[in-house]
Amino acid sequence: MFNSSHALDGIRVLDLSRVLAGPWCTQNLGDLGADVIKVERPGQGDDTRGWGPPFLPNDQGQDTDQAAYYLGTNRNKRAIACDIATPGGQTLIKQLVAHCHIFVENFKVGDMARYGLDFDSLRHINPKLVYCSITGFGQNGPYKDRAGYDYAIQGMGGLMSVTGERDDLPGGGPQKVGVAVADLFTGMYATVGILAALRHAEATGQGQYVDMALLDTQVAMLANLGANYLVSGQQTGKVPGRAGNAHMNIVPYQVFETAPDGDGQAQHMIVAVGNDGQFAKFCDVLSVASEQAIGWASDPRYATNANRVRNRDTLVPAMAQLMTTRSKGYWLSALEAAKVPCGPINSLAEVFEDPQVQARGMVEHWAHPLNGDVSLVASPLKLSATPVAQRHPPPTLGQHTDAVLRELLALSEADITALKAQGIVA
Repeated sequence: MFNSSHALDGIRVLDLSRVLAGPWCTQNLGDLGADVIKVERPGQGDDTRGWGPPFLPNDQGQDTDQAAYYLGTNRNKRAIACDIATPGGQTLIKQLVAHCHIFVENFKVGDMARYGLDFDSLRHINPKLVYCSITGFGQNGPYKDRAGYDYAIQGMGGLMSVTGERDDLPGGGPQKVGVAVADLFTGMYATVGILAALRHAEATGQGQYVDMALLDTQVAMLANLGANYLVSGQQTGKVPGRAGNAHMNIVPYQVFETAPDGDGQAQHMIVAVGNDGQFAKFCDVLSVASEQAIGWASDPRYATNANRVRNRDTLVPAMAQLMTTRSKGYWLSALEAAKVPCGPINSLAEVFEDPQVQARGMVEHWAHPLNGDVSLVASPLKLSATPVAQRHPPPTLGQHTDAVLRELLALSEADITALKAQGIVA
């Protein structure tokens, strides 16, 4: 009978991934209670350890070698330093695999086979092993040998063709998203795939290979825009383009400028009308600026969302003009009272000061070995019976090498010292 305080207690992950997509996946698994063992190259480690500033300051306020980027993607893991390019390092990894349920890597296609650490090799050691490879383009196809980077994938996968201001407006042109969404989504999809494969392994005794590609994920992320094109664009030749802060299929669902603040600075906010009833309420609120707005809800050109989309070029400018007559604070208060979805555009400082963000516990404090207290963004997962664990702060390079080798492989101090002398571990 299952009796655990965390959903993945008893599950062990050997994590040979670096940078973002893989570590994001394994951080999810660690948050859920899995014992994640992060394997890094001695002396160098994950590239993101050096992706700063900012770096974590030590007790004296001086920069350490722990970049904030690394800290944000590697909580709830233990770290060992092992050189998998050496025969001795490969032997250690194979020995550890026998004690693990999940193996995650994001090396180039073929690299793991060259080291004897590919799925076909490792499943003979552990038939129940769930093996996940994360690459830019997957294990087959004409691009499989290419390196994959989030920025390029956002372009290749169509996201930048639909992100950014309209080409006919000032500032128009392709724009990437502010965070590496292809990496992050791939990490999330990888988490889902691994958990599905894990359930299969527990039911059948057979592991399997999970082949995750950034480009596949980016294409899937096109969501309604991808569906729009496949349903109608292929026949009509109409390809979705950039719409700025507007929505392709919903009107009004965009950013509006409001009256300037006391310093004369332009202010902006979001209105996200999702149905015709909300549109009628929005028109009622706008009527404070012009009675003309009341009639929009019954006007055949605008009464339904489909017609609002067709006639956005006449409706949106009229609404935008009315929004500039009152302050952002006024509109937010009035629209929230009318149950019309809306919101501010917060800076990161405002995000972490927001009372809702604070009430949801989205910032956690961790005791770090190089700094008594470090604040990190928390997991958004809220599970009532098996809550997210807070067990290991992001580890320093090789912090747990000795402990893991003693615990899992029963190596003696002399054995570990010999491995370090050979440069196999650190």
